[in-house]
Amino acid sequence: MSNPRLHGTLALMLAFALAFAGLSLIPGCKRPAEETTDVETTTEPSQEPTVTLPADDGSSEPTAAPPVPQYVNVYFPRGDVLGVSRRQIPATKAVATAAMLELLLGPTGLEGDYGLHSEIPLGTDLNSVTIKNRVATVDLSDEVESGGGTLSMQMRLAQIVFTLTQFSTVDSVVFKIDGTQVDVFSGEGIMLDHPQTRGEYGNVLPAVLVEYPTPGESVPNPLRIKGMANVFEGTFLIEILDPNGHTIVDTFSSAGAMGEWKTFDIKVPFTTDHTGIGTLTISTESAMDGSHSVIVELPIKMTRE
Repeated sequence: MSNPRLHGTLALMLAFALAFAGLSLIPGCKRPAEETTDVETTTEPSQEPTVTLPADDGSSEPTAAPPVPQYVNVYFPRGDVLGVSRRQIPATKAVATAAMLELLLGPTGLEGDYGLHSEIPLGTDLNSVTIKNRVATVDLSDEVESGGGTLSMQMRLAQIVFTLTQFSTVDSVVFKIDGTQVDVFSGEGIMLDHPQTRGEYGNVLPAVLVEYPTPGESVPNPLRIKGMANVFEGTFLIEILDPNGHTIVDTFSSAGAMGEWKTFDIKVPFTTDHTGIGTLTISTESAMDGSHSVIVELPIKMTRE
């Protein structure tokens, strides 16, 4: 003869066991401490990409393993000339694709505070980036041609060309829109009937384009300054102010001459007794009266030695 009290007790115990086992399936509920495992965290890009990164787009050196973390430059106008910012991306060999995705996101709030904006219309999508024989082919949606006048169109093209040609595997850029190669860009009639290089966009560049450091970047001692210049007698002035606004470096460097773009990569020693935001100023000196004309001022994060 069966025992109803025993059956009831067994049913209650079974229900309790099933409920306990199901806790891990309920959002917000955890298993007991001895059953938990550590989860490795990863660094994400500034925003979610609009397309999946390919395994490789040809922008990485064949023998290079992606470093962790990984950074790319993105080029945004500051005023009416081109400027630069720096973004962290996921570790990948498709760095050109990742850089283009970051560019199309537009400036962050902090980059906007530094005076950067974008001439590329929001809503422009990246279809693909492929690289062959040192030529990058970038395929974009038709929003890239919308709005703006001639200067805006030249600037948005420069943003893309400079972003893609930062990589050692790329010398020039071919444009496509939704799969069709572009020979004439936008209603402004800008001719793109040949691969575009950096040298074709000198009209939207400052006399000294500083590509490193970028605004707000932490800098070591000595400070490495990289970029390209086209200045009178090939000389530009470098001034570094510490976080208290005191001049701690006042020197000069050379790169090319007027009418000739040259790259430069120099190191400038400095010491500071303060930690915080300092300023790197690049200027030129007038041959007429010796006055200084500021080309760019960059906030930089400095650490007391």
